[in-house]
Amino acid sequence: MPSRSFTDLTRDTSRHLAPLRTHNPDVMQAFGALSKAALAPGELDGKTKELIAMAIGVASRCDDCLGFHAKALVRLGATAGEFREMLGVAVYMGGGPSLMYAAHALAAFEEFSAAAQGE
Repeated sequence: MPSRSFTDLTRDTSRHLAPLRTHNPDVMQAFGALSKAALAPGELDGKTKELIAMAIGVASRCDDCLGFHAKALVRLGATAGEFREMLGVAVYMGGGPSLMYAAHALAAFEEFSAAAQGE
């Protein structure tokens, strides 16, 4: 896990992606469209899709993914219980390394939840 907060991590990652938006606009627009289409409510609601995305972020050990998806899950009203249950599935699918990242994901969710309560 990064030694800084997930709030800082997601802000810095967004800032570091700015040159890609400028120099690779077609790729970035296509990725944004893919994200929007994949996460749009359908047979599964948006929160369920974000829980799946977070589980994959845990299993693939992507710090930045943890931050962005934790923030989205807080915005979508995911409960701590739903989040912990999803982490159990992520650990099942990813083994020991996912267990370590589950702890990081929980820290990200708690950080964004605390910030949302303070708003």
